[in-house]
Amino acid sequence: MALSQGEASTPNRRRALLAVTPFLLLGLADVLLLLFWGIEPLWAFAILPPILFCTVLAWLAFSTDFLEERT
Repeated sequence: MALSQGEASTPNRRRALLAVTPFLLLGLADVLLLLFWGIEPLWAFAILPPILFCTVLAWLAFSTDFLEERT
């Protein structure tokens, strides 16, 4: 895929958002499921930081094209 110089230097934030959104929504749905299931709220919110951390790392990897030069 041929990219112009301007496209190659800018981060692809839209592609990163599209790639990470399903995983973020799945993680938040898991937290809501645990809350509505009747488990202690502390346990539901204990899994929230790892979900957010992994989402941010994935967003950074996709938006900066970190994985493009690996193949």
